Parts: sequence; structure tokens; C-alpha cells
Amino acid sequence: MAEDREVIINVDHLTKDYGYGRGVFDVSIKVHKGECYGYLGPNGAGKSTTIRHIMGFAKPKVGKVQIFGTDSFGNTDKILAKVGYLPGEPAIPAGLDGWGFIKMMQGMRGETNQERLDYLLNLFKFNPAMSVKEMSLGEKRKLAVVAAFMNDPDVLVLDEPTSGLDPVMQQIFIDFIIEEKKRGKTILLSSHIFSEVDATCDTISIIKDGHHVSTFNANELKKTQDKTFLVYFLDMDDYLAFKNGKNKFELLYSHDGIMLAVVKFPADKNNEFFQSLKGLKVSHFEEKPFTLQDYFMSFYKEERDFGGLEGVKGNTKEGIKK
Repeated sequence: MAEDREVIINVDHLTKDYGYGRGVFDVSIKVHKGECYGYLGPNGAGKSTTIRHIMGFAKPKVGKVQIFGTDSFGNTDKILAKVGYLPGEPAIPAGLDGWGFIKMMQGMRGETNQERLDYLLNLFKFNPAMSVKEMSLGEKRKLAVVAAFMNDPDVLVLDEPTSGLDPVMQQIFIDFIIEEKKRGKTILLSSHIFSEVDATCDTISIIKDGHHVSTFNANELKKTQDKTFLVYFLDMDDYLAFKNGKNKFELLYSHDGIMLAVVKFPADKNNEFFQSLKGLKVSHFEEKPFTLQDYFMSFYKEERDFGGLEGVKGNTKEGIKK
């Protein structure tokens, strides 16, 4: 159990109010040794603000932030020497080439791991010989990734790590993080990309408007959620009857044009669901697997893209009705 392990990163009721609803409010995070902790939220939700406090770049207004059992604020140099930190927007001096930046970071940390550096350069297919001015956003991101990992640190703090990477490199990065987990690394990964959080993280916190709205075990979420079914009808009367009362389950969405009803119910109500379809002219039905994105969007209903149903057999934003 993660709770039995040493706490490496401890954010305890952190509040930093910048006014006008901006900041973070009563945020708590515990990242245990050997755990990959996902910090999930859209841009502007407060993820980077929390991470800046973890790295010691900002002082809490309320609460405390510690890493390795020591207050982060005032100890940034010590933290940077021991933690692989990947900022959301890496500040790379334009006057350097890639090698110059790598050597600068090695000097700041006081060590060089040439074998690890060569491995990362090959893995991410990055040539450090070019100048920073000539680098694309993706190339700058690769350089920042290499710099964060090149000394093989035991603790990694990653803020939007795949931003700017193409899909192939994103997958390479996800596979790399999975391998780092197997090696026992402690990882805090901030992201708005569901696939990378879902694939890598053990514990996940969702942040909205600076507030944590949920913290949960990733595996437990997948095992315990309700079922969602899409039911397509052949007969309009049967469809309307099911939609307007014959079904006893929660109606999530309906589409009159294609006679589609989407219902949700607890997993132990499977038999009742199938019984409710008896005698109705049903074209077919299919289960829609519950995803991290579905759970996340339940907290962001005003921004919801129809539960991820757009594009399912003729569904459109205009056609699906609540």
C-alpha cells in the first residue's frame, strides 16, 4: 500500500490566492516513494502553481509544502540537485546550443552520467548540436526532457511533460515513464492529457479552478464504476417509451434522429437492464467503457463534449440532446 511508504512530496492545505479566483485553495497532495501521482486538470486550473510551490519557487500563503521532509521554500537549490524537474514552459537560454544547455545543467547539479545521457538522446532521437534559436517547440521539449532525466534522479516532477511532442514521441515518453516506475522512481506528473495519466499513474487528483474535486486510486476507479450502454432502436414508439419512462435507469443522452438512448446503471443491475429491453424493437446495443475522461468530465459538465459520444454512429453536437 502506498500509505505505508515514505512520503516524498507533501503538500498540506496549500492556499495561494492571487485574486479574481486565481490560485490554489486548500490543496493537499501526498506522493509516496515509488508512486506515480497524476495531477489532472485543464490549463489554468492551478497545476503549475502547485508545482512551483513544491519546487520552492513560491512561498505558501497558507499551509505547508515539503519535499524529502524539508520545507520547499528557501531550499530550491537543494531540491534541483536531487529532483528531475521538467517545467511546463522550459526557460532555455537562446544563446546556447543543446550541448551548451546540457553542460550548464550538469554543472548546476555537480555530476555527469554520460551513459544515461547517451541513452536518452537515442531514445528521444534528439541531436543537441543545433542552437536553441533553431529548435522547434518539440525539439526544445525534448531537450528539457533529456535535461530533467539525464542524471537519473530518484524523484521526478513533471509539468505537462509531453506538451509540444508529436504523437510518436508522446507514446515513447509514456513507455519511458512506465519503465521509470518499474525502476522505483517517485513521480509527480501534471497533465491535461488523459491517455498519459491513465497509462502511468497510480493515484490521481483532479483540480478545478484551484480546488481539488477528487483524489482516487486509478485502478479502483476502473473496477468500481457504473456501466453505460448505448441502445439503438428500430421503432420510434419503442424508443420514446424507453426514453420517457419504460427504462428505470439514468438517461444520460438521447438522439431522436437516430433513435439512440444512452443509459447508466450500477454494475449489479445488468439483468434488470436486459429485462427492460424485452418486447422492444432494438437494432442493437453496446457498452461504452467507462474512462478516466468520463469521470473527469463529470466535474466539468459545462465543458462536456456530450460524454465523448460525438462521432458515434452519426452523433453530432447538434443532434444529441440531454
